[in-house]
Amino acid sequence: MWVQEINPLGSIGLSALVAAIPILILFYALAIRRMKGHIAGIITLLSAIGVAIIAYGMPVKLALLSTLYGILTGLFPIGWIVLCAVFLYNLTVKTGYFGIIKDSIASITEDRRLQALLIGYCFGAFLEGAAGFGAPVAITAGMLVGLGFQPLYAAGLCLIANTAPVAFGGIGIPIITAGKVSGLDPMVVSQMIANQLPLLSFVVPFWLVFIMSGWKGTKEVFAPVFVTAASFSVTMWFVAKYIGPELPNILSALVSIVVLVSFLKVWKPKNIWRFPNEPAASMEVKKHPMGRIVQAWTPFIVLTVLIGDWGISGIKYLLDQFTLAIPMIGLDKAILVGSQPLEVVYKFNWLGAAGTAILIATIISALILRIRPGTYVSVFGETLNNLKYSLTTIACVLGFAYIANFAGITPTLGQALTVTGSFFPFVSPFLGWLGVFVTGSDTSANALFCNMQRITAEQIDVNPVLTVTANTSGGVAGKMISPQSIAVACASVNLVGKESDLFRFTVKHSLLFTAIMGIVVYVQAYYLRGMVPDVINTSAVTQAAAAPDQGFSIIALAVSITIMVVLGLVAARQSKSYREDI
Repeated sequence: MWVQEINPLGSIGLSALVAAIPILILFYALAIRRMKGHIAGIITLLSAIGVAIIAYGMPVKLALLSTLYGILTGLFPIGWIVLCAVFLYNLTVKTGYFGIIKDSIASITEDRRLQALLIGYCFGAFLEGAAGFGAPVAITAGMLVGLGFQPLYAAGLCLIANTAPVAFGGIGIPIITAGKVSGLDPMVVSQMIANQLPLLSFVVPFWLVFIMSGWKGTKEVFAPVFVTAASFSVTMWFVAKYIGPELPNILSALVSIVVLVSFLKVWKPKNIWRFPNEPAASMEVKKHPMGRIVQAWTPFIVLTVLIGDWGISGIKYLLDQFTLAIPMIGLDKAILVGSQPLEVVYKFNWLGAAGTAILIATIISALILRIRPGTYVSVFGETLNNLKYSLTTIACVLGFAYIANFAGITPTLGQALTVTGSFFPFVSPFLGWLGVFVTGSDTSANALFCNMQRITAEQIDVNPVLTVTANTSGGVAGKMISPQSIAVACASVNLVGKESDLFRFTVKHSLLFTAIMGIVVYVQAYYLRGMVPDVINTSAVTQAAAAPDQGFSIIALAVSITIMVVLGLVAARQSKSYREDI
């Protein structure tokens, strides 16, 4: 049995400097050399293996098995969720239904402030929850430009709007990753975020409108901005706290879209606000019958229903019975951490994983919308091909995260960070911000830093749930200035070469939002400790809830089947009507 050593070089400062080598290499590769993510990830992973073996004396076999375990975790369940979520989104694009969704959003109001709110904030959050990976900013910025927004302004507004939703992007991938890496229950992390990010999600709509039209313009549309911010934030709080990390974005976006659209049916701004000398609109906005709009939204309604079912304790308990627990032979109980051998068991919950629920949603949606099997298979193949480098990056980052945890690299860095003392809770969101700025992903930033956040918090006697969550909450503000996000935004509005202008537009907002989260975390750490879920108590509640409530589960399934049958009938009727029109 190999004994993990936190201070292998006899000086915590020197050991921390060596432990930081892989992270410094990653920063250099991405921020300075601008390497592609998967190449930077591979180099970083190899450097971490080298540090573990040479500096920490980790046996080669254990180093390679630790890396393999991390790679497997990166591919499943994390990569599996990403693949299936983007596949569902691509199906709607390929079949033309996403165009109807865009038209249904873009045709509601002519006021530029409300268009930015509806498309950049609400619809962008929906896309972040359903797909992530650059899709929200690329699509919403392109839509705003098509409606007449100046390109740089459209890209900047959409980057700022896509702040709080980043934490729950791609069906909750960042939160799930944070839990996996830190050893905390993802539900606990989600509950803590429910006490942080809704504040930011409430402020952002007002901030967007203020940027566009100043205080006077904000007052003119205060009512619709307020109902949008309130409906989004309250829904995010409720879903994150009581349902889980998979659906806060999707449900919050849907609720806020419905609330804002309903509000605009009975309220109109006195002045239709437009930009001075704005370009002519180039986007043709078509109006569709309500039945066709419902049909287009069907895949995402089915997704929401199934993800909700998968989170019900009774159903989850039954699905988990099919989980394969595979001890990592040669690694399980081969590393002594403190006085306890480290148990390493790979849990392959092939049926209970959120990605499987999304895959089933794609199958049901294909049946309801009558998508041909050939189209279904070809879109899946295209999605897998397009995501091969992203999946490689995720696998490498998780491989690095686990070898860093098992070798002692992360504990070393956590011990070194205790020099910030009681000030660390304010600093912790900036670590997440830095990680997202460099990697372009809240998921990758959580894989890099969440265990370090946990260890540092324990060293300074702060609840680790708070700092692990702060890594995510602070990271969301780094998304708007990450080189990857800015490159995607510029490409989507034909501003390639103007990346520095867009960076200057967003950087001050990014720093302000991160500082706000730092203050919130600091106050929660020392003055509002009751807002932080207790790890032991919450875990006990989670375990108690695991006992299946068969009655409630049956009712939930019956309701779900009813909803999908109704959607199927609506879609069948619309498809018949559509063919008759042709």
